[in-house]
Amino acid sequence: MTEVLRVERKHSVCSERWALDPLWSRGPNAVPKRWLGAFSVKIHMETIEAYLERKHEELRLLNVCLRRPLALSYPRSVMEVIERKFQLTAALRAEHELHDWTVTETAWSPARQRGTGPFEFRYDYQRADLEVRGPSFYELDDEMTPEAVYTASGMAAISALLFASAHVMRRADILVLPGSYGETLEFIARYAPHLRLITLKSSLGEAIAATGSPRIILLDSSAPAANFEAALSGSGPALDLVIFDTTCFSNGSGRIRRALRWARKWNIPAVMVRSHTKLDSLGAEYGRLGSAVFVHWATNDPWESRPQLRTLPAETRNAVRLFGGAPLPAHFPPYVGTSSYRMLTNKRMAAILRNCRRAGRYFASSLAGLTAELHFAHGLYVTLDSSIPLSEATARRAAAAMSQDMKREGFPIRHAGSFGFDFAATEWFHNATNNQYSVRVTVPDLPATIWDDLTRAVADWWRMHQLSCAHREQRVGNVRRSDCSRSESWPTVERELEIRRDNIVPTIKKESLGRRGSDGNGSYDRPRQCGLPDEQR
Repeated sequence: MTEVLRVERKHSVCSERWALDPLWSRGPNAVPKRWLGAFSVKIHMETIEAYLERKHEELRLLNVCLRRPLALSYPRSVMEVIERKFQLTAALRAEHELHDWTVTETAWSPARQRGTGPFEFRYDYQRADLEVRGPSFYELDDEMTPEAVYTASGMAAISALLFASAHVMRRADILVLPGSYGETLEFIARYAPHLRLITLKSSLGEAIAATGSPRIILLDSSAPAANFEAALSGSGPALDLVIFDTTCFSNGSGRIRRALRWARKWNIPAVMVRSHTKLDSLGAEYGRLGSAVFVHWATNDPWESRPQLRTLPAETRNAVRLFGGAPLPAHFPPYVGTSSYRMLTNKRMAAILRNCRRAGRYFASSLAGLTAELHFAHGLYVTLDSSIPLSEATARRAAAAMSQDMKREGFPIRHAGSFGFDFAATEWFHNATNNQYSVRVTVPDLPATIWDDLTRAVADWWRMHQLSCAHREQRVGNVRRSDCSRSESWPTVERELEIRRDNIVPTIKKESLGRRGSDGNGSYDRPRQCGLPDEQR
């Protein structure tokens, strides 16, 4: 076991941590004691050197898409990787604008755009009749044929689809998983009066038996894992349509294929909606892009057995046209579709999933009672709860303060409202099912040693601020709401220093974060902290 989890000391930026933290057994090769026996398979821990090599391949993939590729040197730090990636994607977009200056909304010039990377476009007026030909973002089985309707975002795709469903179903019940994406539920409640929203609180079979209208099930990749698995373990012969939001799953995820096979088993037509901005552009947010993909099968296609639904793809295209939800050709990543892209995307996602599992186990132990949800179906982020109820405003300020403090310590973390980046991100999170707010921590594909340090620092920060809020609540006395839940800002570093001077709560010391460098300063931005041999620094 220790051989499997071995981290070479020359590749570790925090080998001293193993001796400092009683949570870990002694030695740089040790395993957390509470994890022993929890693993039945071998676990791969990526070294920093291997991480930088993988990121170098990602940068090369972006670079070769330029008409005049840049001279790329080997990256020497996490922040250098992040900056170069965003710079390269910006260069790709700028090159597109400069080279294809005749490409505008209307096809007025005979020198029409041939395409972007593997994608080809045809149109007279982009908003109304844009046709896209190119590789699928998904890795599907050979017997599946995708019919894609591209949109300007994931929300544009699902809102157009749900609105279009009114033309094929006058009334319908839409069954949703607890914890589904809040804006989707908001759209259904406010702009889809033909759909009756039913949250699955019991088994799928019981929910179906209680309805008499046509039935749609919305499978959402952002739901907790238990809810997603419970839906796929049920029977669905009485369902009329499966809408599957795959945004939070990797485009090559086995769960996507499993859900599609489940739908086919019960002869249910399936359509996938997705935002391609987050997980399909190597963490660089290349452009705002989404799609609704109608899945057809080579034999016994469920769409053929539902004649009333055959016009749904056409009605969805009409809704995209009339709502102005068509995508921009410049927002299609030119590096999609190659074997290198598939391989690098799969490696990124595997690293993110490993890190999320590690963080979930650590938070469950070190932040008992202060976590909201640690086991989402996607494995991309976790949410932290507070001992005092949070509002949207206080959760946002807590997320901002956390990321700012961790950034000052040299960690690759930012306050950002999305996921799938090469850095960790914090933001407020709203659970639409129970109407509670928490703080979301999204997981990057960092090397395990750096991610472990960051996980510990987040736990220390969150625990300290809970103590701060509890003390301030006690000082206020018998009031309905504490300072931490009012509209005032979340405790800042300056306010924490005032509290610390009164010896009220302990502060986070550098030793508790792990010694990340001999100079004691922010470490992960520095080449010397990357564990590279001298000749590669």
